[in-house]
Amino acid sequence: MRLVVNGEERQVETNTTIGELLVTLGLADTLVAVERNEEVVPRAQHAHTRLADGDRVEVVHFVGGG
Repeated sequence: MRLVVNGEERQVETNTTIGELLVTLGLADTLVAVERNEEVVPRAQHAHTRLADGDRVEVVHFVGGG
């Protein structure tokens, strides 16, 4: 299935969850915010939220600093 992740087209397996996508991206253990089709998906729902063909996903990393 085709997704657009942070503006780049990606192919993933059908029925992939947001949690699985984060593992694929190497971000499973990172504090991130995820938006699917312009709606924020709470972290507690990442493991259960299935993506659909054509979804647009934005993943934002939080970076500390000063």
